[in-house]
Amino acid sequence: MTDETAAPHADGAVRLYGEEFDQRPADFFERMRREHGPVVPVLLEGDVPAWYVIGYREVNHVTGNPGLFARDTRRWNAWDAVPENWSLLPFVGWNPSVMLAEGEEHHRRSTAISDALDAVDRTELAGDCERIADRLIDEFAGDGEADLAARFADRLPPLVMAGLFGVPAAEAPDMIRDVTAVAGSDEDAVPAYQRLQETMRRLAEARRSRPGPDVTSRMLQHPADLTVDELVSDLIPMMSAGHLPTGHWIGNTLRLMLVDERFAVTLQGGRGSVSQALNQVLWEDTPSQNNIGRFAVHSSELAGRRIRPGDMLILGWAAANSDPQVQPPAHGAGAGNRAHLSFGHGDHGCPFPAPELAEIIARTAVEVLLDRLPDIELAVKPDELLWLPSFWVRRLAALPVRFSPAAG
Repeated sequence: MTDETAAPHADGAVRLYGEEFDQRPADFFERMRREHGPVVPVLLEGDVPAWYVIGYREVNHVTGNPGLFARDTRRWNAWDAVPENWSLLPFVGWNPSVMLAEGEEHHRRSTAISDALDAVDRTELAGDCERIADRLIDEFAGDGEADLAARFADRLPPLVMAGLFGVPAAEAPDMIRDVTAVAGSDEDAVPAYQRLQETMRRLAEARRSRPGPDVTSRMLQHPADLTVDELVSDLIPMMSAGHLPTGHWIGNTLRLMLVDERFAVTLQGGRGSVSQALNQVLWEDTPSQNNIGRFAVHSSELAGRRIRPGDMLILGWAAANSDPQVQPPAHGAGAGNRAHLSFGHGDHGCPFPAPELAEIIARTAVEVLLDRLPDIELAVKPDELLWLPSFWVRRLAALPVRFSPAAG
């Protein structure tokens, strides 16, 4: 069997972790494309085999053909290679959530999600974001310095999400902690996921007894007739997707506007570049980097690779966005080009209108911060900023800034 058709566990597979993968993903993607092409044989933590799909065209093909590449993780042919307490298990272990549902079942569940989210009043959402942003900024505005990742970007979206979903204020801190731990892919990921299940179950039971003007209640009241178990399974990915990527989108956008001359010149006045910066980040430093994504239903060929039934395909959103065929390096993304894959693609892409709501949260957060602290600047050199190691997300370890102290 040649390298072009070898199975993922064959010699030459790339370990999908390490310093280059975490800190210099653009270099990593370029090297993978040069050495392996658009579909790369890789090994995950514990040397678990998979295919890493990094070509824009190939990602679109996989996500657009559920008959060939499906979501149900029970199809996977490498379960016997999974170590006990594998940190990625929360994202691969089968559960009855909309994330892994297929066909009519997926349509029923995703329709309930879309309808419940679409009922969110956009003006009220922006107003809530402004109030929360102001409250967070008040806590450090008089200091003249702050870590915007820890004190602002990472904190705002979960506070907004807690309100949207009707999470009691007393339970919000634990929920935020566990959502973050699950995405961290460390030894606490599995127990954090179990705790999160209990939190979501309490929320579902409470909203079934006492409905309110929130997303959780609307999902329970939807004609899809979701059970509490189904709702619990769906709330976890909804919370995770709304909390973490949106926070990192805010942080990565603030970083871009502070280090890139295309945007930094507007910090003293104009606001027209905020939307442009948000879009540029989705191309260059998208918060959602990868997705354990699809499992082959039948034997097939993808970019010259022989894919076996049950093979895992990891969808490289960030890698596909950097594919030279769709994003020539000399030209950049452009403010109006929204053909990125940062919200996924196909029937399991981010459901309508979640991307719109996330953009309202992110744009409002950035605009309020720049209005409140107009002379903000980095407190370190740009090359001193480090990215936290994560298979899933692109997130700064810290974003230290300084500014003129202001009254809270």
